[in-house]
Amino acid sequence: MPTNSSNTPYRVHIQDLSNTCDPRQGDTDFCNTIVSQVAEKFNNVFKVEEFRQEVHSRISSIEKRLEMEGLKVVEIEKCQQDIKDIKNEMFSSEKKVIDYTRMSSLSDEKKISLKRNIPTYPKYTLSQETVDYLKQPTFDIWYWEPNEMLSLLEHMYHEIGLVDEFNINSITLKRWLLCVLENYRNNPFHNFRHCFCVAQMMYGMIHLCGLSQYMPLEDIGILLTAAVCHDLDHPGYNNTYQINARTVLAIRYNDISPLENHHCAVAFQILSNPECNIFANCDKEKFKRIRAGITMLILATDMARHAEIMDKFNSIVSDFNFENKDHLNTLKMVLIKCCDISNEVRPMEVSEPWVDCLLEEYFNQADREKLEGLPVAPFMDRDKVTKPSAQIGFIKFVLLPMFQSVAKLFPKIESSMVVQLQGALERYEEMKLHDDARKNK
Repeated sequence: MPTNSSNTPYRVHIQDLSNTCDPRQGDTDFCNTIVSQVAEKFNNVFKVEEFRQEVHSRISSIEKRLEMEGLKVVEIEKCQQDIKDIKNEMFSSEKKVIDYTRMSSLSDEKKISLKRNIPTYPKYTLSQETVDYLKQPTFDIWYWEPNEMLSLLEHMYHEIGLVDEFNINSITLKRWLLCVLENYRNNPFHNFRHCFCVAQMMYGMIHLCGLSQYMPLEDIGILLTAAVCHDLDHPGYNNTYQINARTVLAIRYNDISPLENHHCAVAFQILSNPECNIFANCDKEKFKRIRAGITMLILATDMARHAEIMDKFNSIVSDFNFENKDHLNTLKMVLIKCCDISNEVRPMEVSEPWVDCLLEEYFNQADREKLEGLPVAPFMDRDKVTKPSAQIGFIKFVLLPMFQSVAKLFPKIESSMVVQLQGALERYEEMKLHDDARKNK
């Protein structure tokens, strides 16, 4: 509408009402007609209807965009959750429902308390050949199923005389062994078969070295029980990871042997259950000694303490006194260390699969450390380590010196263990030469 100016002045036109309105209509109808006409003119001039439609169209468009963007956000969030789930699945064990990201301690009564009234693994009748073979360092631990390993462990406690020494109820012994089995995770290396492997080697050394001639049966029981329990509930990630990732275990134990402290704690949580307490019939003083002894030995398996323990043992081995409690404790720590890392003492067909298992566990940890931005040890990096390179240094600088030191006290292990280690070292050195030759082609 033009403005009211001198050039375009507004003018009043008198219109004949007879042409626009029925004279018979009342005042109300007349007013309604006028209002409608004014509204129509107003709408035409200001294009109100077109503006309303445009606003409605734009609002609809915005609503559609919001809806689409909302769907995108939902999809992004879903993808992020899927990625998170896949990562968690990659790093979780076969049947655990535990958050391993922080390696918290294990879960509660479900595993510590054994719910079976009667142990379910069968009683095996062992042949004399198996009984004799069980005492040998050449024993093939891959041949046996879990139930058979449980029966073999049970046999060890009976055969050595520990059932009588500690007045162990036979059903309690079965329950305890089952509970131990259920508290080892399905890791590639640190699993129940490794537990059995270490316990069997300890059993073999007890017989081979004639340890019952040199120490009380109580100490023999402490050695074997510590071997059985030494890696309970191992999460598959070593102490370095625990400390660098600031896990629950590292925080709980102030970065001091977090795994070994945890293994020990789980062992005594199991024993705190009356149905599984194989030491229930020991008096308080005896149990106190047992607990102190098992704790000392499990904590000694932390390889961070290897140099400390071996230096002490080497300083006393030439004048070793079996009547000296401190000497005896040092020997027991060295013995469990020997058994814990004794795979290369066994024949190649038994020992070599363990290397593959250990490397798999190492590689899993290194992969996780890379994802989490943590330091990665070269010997655990799948891009840097090989089987020969992993074993040559370990045998040469750790295993051989340790077993040679023990052989000074127990010469019998020279032919059965030290010689086997020397053969393993030669085999891996030859393997490395072949690998290097292939690379240089």
